[in-house]
Amino acid sequence: MQAVGPGGRDAAFDNEVLSGPLGGRIDLAVKRGAARRREMLDLVRPYLAGVDAQVKRDLPVARRVIVHLIETRSDDELVEGETLLKVVTAAAEPSKRIRKGLRWYADLPFRDELPPDLYRLRRADLAPVTHIDDIVWVDGKLRVSGFAYLAGLSVRSRRFNWATVVLRGPRWLPPIRMRTRRVLAPEATHGAREPGCNYDWSGFTAELSPWPLRWRGAVRGMVHGVRRRMRHRPGVPDATTWRAEIVFWSRGARATGLLRGSSIGRPERPAGLKLKPGWWVRPVWTSDRALQVVLQPNRAELTGVRLDGDRLELKIFLPGRQVTKGHARLGGHRIAADFTPSGDGTQVVVGLAVPALTQEKDGRRLWVEPKGDPAAPVMLADAAEVRTPVGDREITVLGDRRDRVVVSAHRIRPVITSAVWDGPALVLRGHYPDAEDPRTLTLRHRSGLSYLLPMERSGADFSVRVEPNAMDRFGEAVPLSSGTWNMSLRHPSGEIVPLRMDHAALPGLDEEPRTLGGHVFRMISTRFDVPVITVEEDRPAEERGVAGTHVLRRVFYPAQRTEPLRESTVYVVNDGRLYADSVRAIYEERLRRGDDREHLWIVKDGAFVPPGPAKVIRAGSREHHEALARSRHIITNAFLPAWFRAREDQVVVQTWHGTPAKLIGGDQAHMKRDPRPPIWHRQAAEVRGWDLLLSQSPWATQVLRKAFGYKGEVLESGLPRNDVLNSPDREERAAAVRARLGLAEGKRVVLYAPTYRDYDRKNAMVKLDLAKARQALGADHEILVRAHPMQAMPAVPDIARDVTTYPDIADLLLVADVLVTDYSSVMFDFAATGKPIVLYAYDRAKYGNKRGLYIDLPEQAPGPVLSTSADVVEALRSIDAVAAANADRYDAFRATFAPRDDGKATARVVDHLFS
Repeated sequence: MQAVGPGGRDAAFDNEVLSGPLGGRIDLAVKRGAARRREMLDLVRPYLAGVDAQVKRDLPVARRVIVHLIETRSDDELVEGETLLKVVTAAAEPSKRIRKGLRWYADLPFRDELPPDLYRLRRADLAPVTHIDDIVWVDGKLRVSGFAYLAGLSVRSRRFNWATVVLRGPRWLPPIRMRTRRVLAPEATHGAREPGCNYDWSGFTAELSPWPLRWRGAVRGMVHGVRRRMRHRPGVPDATTWRAEIVFWSRGARATGLLRGSSIGRPERPAGLKLKPGWWVRPVWTSDRALQVVLQPNRAELTGVRLDGDRLELKIFLPGRQVTKGHARLGGHRIAADFTPSGDGTQVVVGLAVPALTQEKDGRRLWVEPKGDPAAPVMLADAAEVRTPVGDREITVLGDRRDRVVVSAHRIRPVITSAVWDGPALVLRGHYPDAEDPRTLTLRHRSGLSYLLPMERSGADFSVRVEPNAMDRFGEAVPLSSGTWNMSLRHPSGEIVPLRMDHAALPGLDEEPRTLGGHVFRMISTRFDVPVITVEEDRPAEERGVAGTHVLRRVFYPAQRTEPLRESTVYVVNDGRLYADSVRAIYEERLRRGDDREHLWIVKDGAFVPPGPAKVIRAGSREHHEALARSRHIITNAFLPAWFRAREDQVVVQTWHGTPAKLIGGDQAHMKRDPRPPIWHRQAAEVRGWDLLLSQSPWATQVLRKAFGYKGEVLESGLPRNDVLNSPDREERAAAVRARLGLAEGKRVVLYAPTYRDYDRKNAMVKLDLAKARQALGADHEILVRAHPMQAMPAVPDIARDVTTYPDIADLLLVADVLVTDYSSVMFDFAATGKPIVLYAYDRAKYGNKRGLYIDLPEQAPGPVLSTSADVVEALRSIDAVAAANADRYDAFRATFAPRDDGKATARVVDHLFS
């Protein structure tokens, strides 16, 4: 409130503050309890007293109601009661709207007590949701297609549903109304955020002939020319810009809004239409993702590029103008240029110093400024794009998505000239005039997950074959997970070099989806020339978006809970991402015993295929809801979906994912806030449904009970996932894992497996100095790096092996000879092997303050607790002596934290549950 100051100084400022940041703070204070609400009232009321009544009237409806309540209701009601909280909670669901006659009102609390005008939806509440799916030229006409609707107002048919796309230019020019019709667009419903709303008929298609643009642009050009001549300056062709708006009337509600939002791919780079020499119509996107249409003259066109030693020479032609003086600009740098009148125009020569260019990091647009004229962007026009290698770098003169010339210098980049689907494979071909030594293409997900693919080279050409539905993960074929995958390669210098699309190949690029094995794959060029592969699960229409999941959770799942239970078991690991952990061990033990009852594995994103007779069920599907509603047993190692509620006759077994060293559940600081955060209530509801909790030790039992507030049955069986570490066939399984990882026999394996940092999850740095470790340990050691899945994927150099994505960490513990960890539960698991453990706790004080620990590492750890990478490397060099020195601590640790990890924990669990 000190930053905002007193109210009433400026109406626009007050409206912006109350609609935005201050309104959000008020909502937050309302949710934070009585003390915070009283503080908010004391600070906000004096400000509101100075705000104009018209400003309050024009606020969005929820803010309007809250402001009215603050000004009219008593402190006792607002502070101790739930009056404000009811309004804030209801306002989070914009679909709650009702109609009276031809007017729409918000369905918020206290409608019967407050003036009806407070609840009427005004312009601030009727901002349309818009999206553009395609922008193309068809028979010389611009066709724009997409959808537009008002959140919360269903559009189920064409009746009483009209829309018009309007182009608005300078105020004195008449607007252009594009021929618009409504079309079926079920994808609008699938992508909506409002449950229970249907926007199937919110689609539209609008067409525009260039003629209305041409005559309006000609009129504006005449006016502009007259104004320049009145200032004794020659006339200059000028661009005219129209912003695209949509005006629609749907079920009595009229709304107007800018056309915003574009699908990735072709709509991001709409093509222009050449009307006559030097004049173009171009649909363009603004920086805030709004659509505009520009009638644009090419006042300066590139005609040639030549590299002469350390000088890059650019030739430019200015049609229709004869100028002898001026200069050029590259980005913000002013550059000398030679202007020479020639025929019906002017030839301009711009020289750029190559050494200076190669020091630049970003591309810069080229401009020409004839003396007395406004600056003109240099357009590519009919000139060819140029990529000129200079050593291991290249200078490029390219056109951007609006055909403007951009000059840049950077590491030589591979350029994709062809992307063709060959059955289930995507074949990328291109040009890469770098050294011909082998290179590897990296496909990287935003989560950090990556795959390496060989790049075949033939001179300056390359090809890469991608099979997105069968990527190799340690010898196992898995599909690319949902999301966007970027393409790059690592230069021998260590620099990450991105791939780019050849601009000439963009018009013919096949961006149509391909459905393979339950996933939909698309090769797309986004942000104009950035190649990506997008992946999503192939879901039926009834399961897509918020609308589909709303029906599944609120209608289908409750109905299934009334049906009789089946003698089946559902297995879930990390929401369906892994076939691993204690859940896997229990499943495989039941198969060994010949248990032929129905087994159902929940699988997310096609992450794995379980062996044996189990049925695979896609996470989030209709079958997933049915399985959790009607299966007798549910075995999981983490929380189940928020919509799940255990039935009285169901048995929910929580194996949990290890004995915790760091604070978990309700013991964490943020879980003790008052009022309790939403995750606390989520945990409480989940825990009430557990019937059996597995524990590794009596010590772990006490911790888990307290952290989760669990009062039910606990089975101190040991953890089934650790049985493999003491099983009779562990040597055979270890040999198979070594072969899968490509580990040579006879080498000592060091596994580095740290946990994640709540305060630094995006940090992908490996804290252990792998180079010094490799140098100190020599060639007879193998180093494996296993990052936590909740930490950014590590950048692991070739001197070590990145096993972060290996499915089951139990296999890694089986082949490891030494474990280096910090506060991870993996130390309790590895203790069952009797092999050495080194604790690398470089941030122990900070971690203890931020997250907190259950154990006193210096007193209880099974090995040395070290704070520097050099100390860890030294301990690894003399690991046998270190292990001997810590033998008593190790035995005490094992007796306290892993007393029943004897290889028989799984049998005890299965006997308890199913015998």
